[in-house]
Amino acid sequence: MKTINQEIICNCCKRIVQEKNRIPQMEFLHIEKEWGYFSDKDGEKQEFDICEECYDKWIKSFQIPVEIKEVTEFV
Repeated sequence: MKTINQEIICNCCKRIVQEKNRIPQMEFLHIEKEWGYFSDKDGEKQEFDICEECYDKWIKSFQIPVEIKEVTEFV
């Protein structure tokens, strides 16, 4: 997770997510994963950020498409 004075940077393309008053000015995906038993990464915690453009490229490579549902109410 980023801390004060750290930029949000896409791990794929290195694009900087611009912020205004510490509020991101574009959408991005933040992923955190703690690996457990039955993994070669047991005991590791990994995290990364992906901009929307890189996310779109990434999910196009999936063998099973991402399920998309329309959201009509925003919080």
